[in-house]
Amino acid sequence: MDEILYLGDRGDVADATALIREFGEDACWEAAARAEHSRALGNHIHFCRWRQIERLVTLLAGEEVMGTVH
Repeated sequence: MDEILYLGDRGDVADATALIREFGEDACWEAAARAEHSRALGNHIHFCRWRQIERLVTLLAGEEVMGTVH
């Protein structure tokens, strides 16, 4: 994942984990659908938020270690 991940608050992490719990492997698709719905409504703030949550879900679901390992 070469993209920068921005989290506005810890609620984003809670939403990402809730999506993973509820949708399993489809959590990323659900976050993307919510982002697209927000864009269709013209709500760019929520669009950006759900896109970041989509990225977070991908990061949390991955097997690969990201960032610095100590």
